[in-house]
Amino acid sequence: MPFGFYIIMAAQFFSSLADNALLVAAIALLMQMQSPEWMTPLLKFFFTISYVLLAAFVGAFADSMPKWRVMFMTNSIKVIGCALLFFHELWQIPGVPPYIAVLLSYAVVGIGAAAYSPAKYGILTEYLPHHKLVIANGWIEGLTVSSIILGTLLGGLLISQSVSSNLLAIDIPHINTGVDTPAEAAITIIMLFYALAAAFNLYIPNTHVEHPPSSTNPWQLIKDFIDCNNRLWTDKFGQISLATTTLFWGAGATLQFIVLKWAEVSLGYTLSQASLLQGVCAVGIAVGAVIAAKVVPLHRAVEVIPVGIAMGLVVIVLNFATSLIVAIPLLLFIGGLAGFFVVPMNALLQHRGHLLMGAGNSIAVQNFNENLSILAMIGLYSTLIWLDLSIHIVVVMFGLFVTLSMTLVRKTYLKSKALGALPDIPQDAAH
Repeated sequence: MPFGFYIIMAAQFFSSLADNALLVAAIALLMQMQSPEWMTPLLKFFFTISYVLLAAFVGAFADSMPKWRVMFMTNSIKVIGCALLFFHELWQIPGVPPYIAVLLSYAVVGIGAAAYSPAKYGILTEYLPHHKLVIANGWIEGLTVSSIILGTLLGGLLISQSVSSNLLAIDIPHINTGVDTPAEAAITIIMLFYALAAAFNLYIPNTHVEHPPSSTNPWQLIKDFIDCNNRLWTDKFGQISLATTTLFWGAGATLQFIVLKWAEVSLGYTLSQASLLQGVCAVGIAVGAVIAAKVVPLHRAVEVIPVGIAMGLVVIVLNFATSLIVAIPLLLFIGGLAGFFVVPMNALLQHRGHLLMGAGNSIAVQNFNENLSILAMIGLYSTLIWLDLSIHIVVVMFGLFVTLSMTLVRKTYLKSKALGALPDIPQDAAH
């Protein structure tokens, strides 16, 4: 891989690290306010909604200038969101519950992330030849998952009693930092990681890819986005890969909160301890992603769909785990199945999208669908928690939904294959 690829990886790593640490810190902030329990998963809802609302615009924005500049600008928006989260008490609306300010601040971080995503993935298809896309996706997914692991661990450590007490004890002469709680101390440190990501953004190479000028008319952009969305859904491989990744990311986002709640109920864990188990699952994803990148060529990507079916069934086994001895290998296995499944499907989706409409627009369509799924599944999960449904019942419902959905996608694929309706994927895309 060329050196510039590793600069892209470093920028992505530190930005994603901060994103995942910030989620834990924001959850701690809500708990500090004693907000309702069903409010916690809404953090993800507020973060994700920008991916859906801005989908028609962020692809064109990502293709309107060099990708490094887009990544720098959008990373700066994340820093602003962090600052709003830190100073939430100063701007919260009178008469409105204080946790609404936390949700809105986190939504600003989501705006930055939504605009950042088409650039961070789109630059791969511009910078690398298509036959390196699976390897590149293995790298970026593995590194992203590593940042999820370390970011989740970092967030858990920063809000833990031992670390937060040391951070709060730091005294800067003649300066009132305003840092009074573990969550605020964590947010302060997390902003430094966003700043580090921004520094790497400045050294990302310019690919010098020429893009046709995008319309500045918002209605035209929406019309173009709808056209791109329809184009990807009507392409047979685009349809299959988009359906599977859409289901996967909706399920994955929900699984984050299921693991936190399950660890609390089944193992008696605190938020700081439960976040470590999220990291265990992410380790499995990283391992699965690396293996997939090595053994699954692009033209055989759809053959991993049965792995997604199996993943849903294995999740149900969580209900029988009541100790770490069982929980850790089970979470590693679930993560491994997820990582092995998603990397080839992501690469296939990017390949078809790049051919059909260009990198930025294709990633924006992907983000729209995947995050619409996240909104729906997180909203459903919040409703189930609000209804005080047992987490064990939720786990069974979740597992069966994943298995049945992936089974339906596989049947669609087999039907298209039998009819000879699938386009060709170049065999040299294997490595």
